[in-house]
Amino acid sequence: MTIRVLVADDEALLRLAFSTVLAAESDLTTVGEAADGDQAVELAARLRPDVVLMDVRMPGTDGIEATRRIIRTCPRTRVLVLTTFDLDEYAFAALAAGASGFLLKNTRPGELLTAVREVAAGGGALSPRITRRLIDRHRPHLTAAPPDHRERLARLSAREREVLTHVGAGLSNAEIATALRLAEATVKSHLGRILQKLDLRDRVQAVVLAHESRLVERRPVPPP
Repeated sequence: MTIRVLVADDEALLRLAFSTVLAAESDLTTVGEAADGDQAVELAARLRPDVVLMDVRMPGTDGIEATRRIIRTCPRTRVLVLTTFDLDEYAFAALAAGASGFLLKNTRPGELLTAVREVAAGGGALSPRITRRLIDRHRPHLTAAPPDHRERLARLSAREREVLTHVGAGLSNAEIATALRLAEATVKSHLGRILQKLDLRDRVQAVVLAHESRLVERRPVPPP
């Protein structure tokens, strides 16, 4: 199955660069290019791509609002945000708007390809380092008058709850596997069931729910 990608960036050379990297892969194809947020929304509605590579800083409608509109009108489309700085406030706002992760524009081609495939498969492209910064930056908002998720969490097994807690703390699947003495594939299976049971789109939403539920007020200690 070919993953269909829409590239949205106001810089023509960057659009060309990303499209060239994607074109070299047999399972990826660029179905369109957008120079601003409005064009990205319009093309997403018409082309229904699997993934949108979205620059957050564009003239007119920025990537945040474009992400919000695309998620609302094209629920099957995933948005992967592109940013210049890993502490870009725009990038964090885009995650809150529904993006499935973000990448730095200087990301290596292999990392970009992995992220696109991961997001298309329903995962989240958010490194543990970025997850921890996201948590720290938004902790005041995540812990103020959170919604009650007790009924939803009751759907999880004890092991799934453990995995969710570690995901919320920003651990990667490999780190969780080491901490819980599980195979990494088992952790991935647990995470898939967690997302399904809690009706979550991806890992990013799982992080937010874990914090809203107070599961990670004290982070799990990584193994020595």
